[in-house]
Amino acid sequence: MSTMLEERRRAAFPLSFLAKAGLAWVFVSAFLVATSWGSITSMHLSDPDDVLRLIQVRDLLGGQSWFDVTQYRVDAAGGGVAMHWSRLVDIPLAFSIWVMTPIFGSALAEAIALVAVPLLTLGCVMLLASRIAWKMWGDEEAILTALVIVISIPVLFQLSPLRIDHHGWQLACALVAINGLLARSARLGGWIIGAGFAIWLSISIEGLPLAAITFAILALRWLRDPAAKAWLVGAIQSLAMVSAALFALTRGFGDLAQYCDAISPVHLAMFGSGAVILTLLARIKRPTLLTIMVGFALAGGGALAMMLNTAPQCASGGGFAQVDPVVADIWLSNVLEGRPLWEQVLAIALQYLAAPLIGICAALQLAARSHDGLRPFWRDYALVLGGALAISVFVARTGAVACVLASPLVAWQLRRWLKAIRLMENPLPRMAAMVGVACALLPALPALLLTSAMPVRASVGGAADVPIRVADCRVQDASDTLSELPKGEIYALLDIAPELLLASDHSVFATGHHRGHQAMKVLIETAIGTPDEARETLVARGTRYVAMCPTLHESRTYAKINPQGFVPQLAQDKVPDWLEPVAVPDSNGLKLWKIKSE
Repeated sequence: MSTMLEERRRAAFPLSFLAKAGLAWVFVSAFLVATSWGSITSMHLSDPDDVLRLIQVRDLLGGQSWFDVTQYRVDAAGGGVAMHWSRLVDIPLAFSIWVMTPIFGSALAEAIALVAVPLLTLGCVMLLASRIAWKMWGDEEAILTALVIVISIPVLFQLSPLRIDHHGWQLACALVAINGLLARSARLGGWIIGAGFAIWLSISIEGLPLAAITFAILALRWLRDPAAKAWLVGAIQSLAMVSAALFALTRGFGDLAQYCDAISPVHLAMFGSGAVILTLLARIKRPTLLTIMVGFALAGGGALAMMLNTAPQCASGGGFAQVDPVVADIWLSNVLEGRPLWEQVLAIALQYLAAPLIGICAALQLAARSHDGLRPFWRDYALVLGGALAISVFVARTGAVACVLASPLVAWQLRRWLKAIRLMENPLPRMAAMVGVACALLPALPALLLTSAMPVRASVGGAADVPIRVADCRVQDASDTLSELPKGEIYALLDIAPELLLASDHSVFATGHHRGHQAMKVLIETAIGTPDEARETLVARGTRYVAMCPTLHESRTYAKINPQGFVPQLAQDKVPDWLEPVAVPDSNGLKLWKIKSE
């Protein structure tokens, strides 16, 4: 395996390749800034996670400990909510803001960072994906790979300006691992793969299933060719060491609890024991197949035994295993990005499926037509991509990983299609073929056209049943009003609570982040309970204000459970007499009340 890519002996990142990739990135970045200009100038972040990420960075720059990621203004009555997010993602944001604040002021420095950091991540993704195509084929495929990334909505959504949460960096880490498969040295390639996954897992444990699949593929390499054992050994050693280093650097040793949603001591022990067992196995001269299989069983079985013994709840429920059942049933089940693909609308499902399926077919074609050295590589690539696609079928938000891994293969297939179209003499078949290629690259287009031709389905309330974004409720426009109010806790819908934190110094009852599930449960029960029960709960907590955006989907969810509940009644302007309205700008969609003291 270490010699299978010898015919592509190009430098890792030559200047000519960097220049072309950089030019493509500049044009794409300019386009994204232009199309997002309205949101950029108004600083309206559309996703609550992006909002809370900015708050976390502000807290860090404001003096909060590097090792402390607790949001003290969320469920302040309960001591705050310890987030599971990694400080790694905070580094480029915090550094950019810190450097630019003396020059531009804090507000403009934040705005620049919120645009520049996602575009920097986009540049890394385009470079890493295009490098695979450039390494394997050449310049034309590399340019087409950049084009495929640009038109891939699942990928581009995670890399657009103001999208500062961790999903974009997950894509970059996945591509680092795939680039490791291209290394000429098995040991170096293994270390790159392990480091890529270690960084990804430190950012988000969602990478664990694909890491397990990739390591299983490296084990197959060992079984196919004993000389290829350095791939797996290097990868597991790198995973164990880099994970331990990142844990110490970002988490420290003040909190050694076993979590299901972040790398914890049990995971470090799993990686470490696997590294020891496989390193010792690799030192056995001419081991039998049975010996190798026993070693694999000990490494994998030992890791599983550690998990079952130390944190059995994580083995069955994953990162959300510890969420309260009420919260899981009412909130988590309604987070569509975490639901399976078959629960998504057709247009979205097609976007996640098309590119990986084309990529798998392309990889199998390449395996069939390649010589003995490259054939195993393309088979492995197809297996990794198939694994990423399988994961995305069950968790839709991971589909962007499968799409970005498929991009070089889709580019190769696209070039073949374009060459075949150019050879067609009859204009009608040529036009039909071009339409077919467009539908393959933009699979949602026919579904969107069909949907637009259908009558709009009405909701229970008579309004069009279309999703309402958090950004449509312009909480930040009420920042002046909020700043004039005495500080206190705001009972607010989960989706707008982070923006209330961003726009004011108040605290909030809860946000839509699962480690605060206890406060989320109380918030949900209050929302669907009677107004009198809500008053009793809020007064007991010392909550001072109530805020909501009636048009958001969250209030509709509560109305389906109990139309007579506290929040559904507020959404219909049926306000109990113990709430006193606070005047806010009419255009922003926000409604605010003060809880009367008597």
